[in-house]
Amino acid sequence: QVQLVESGGGLVQAGDSLRLSCTASGRTFSTSRMAWFRQTPGKGRWFVAGISGDGQSTNYVDSVKGRFTISRDNAKNILYLQMNSLKAEDTAVYYCAATQPYRAVYEYWGQGTQVTVSS
Repeated sequence: QVQLVESGGGLVQAGDSLRLSCTASGRTFSTSRMAWFRQTPGKGRWFVAGISGDGQSTNYVDSVKGRFTISRDNAKNILYLQMNSLKAEDTAVYYCAATQPYRAVYEYWGQGTQVTVSS
């Protein structure tokens, strides 16, 4: 059974940093694209950052470029999101997601971790 579990969220002040982790289990994910999404109350879930299976290709939504870094450790089946220079507008529930091997649709989701940035 595939499972994604996020951790590392919390309450921080504007300008602080946080690192989110997503531990994957149930199979190897080295051939799956993985990503971070975020959701605020009353709004949809939006893409934040994505990474290829081998970790060589990444992409980000414009609002986090230069502040957030996505990475992965395939040996440990862990996905990371390093978030620096946090802003109040980064406040959201953050979800990690994964595709089936060599696919493009995110079918596996974690339960989410809350990030709250006070201004």
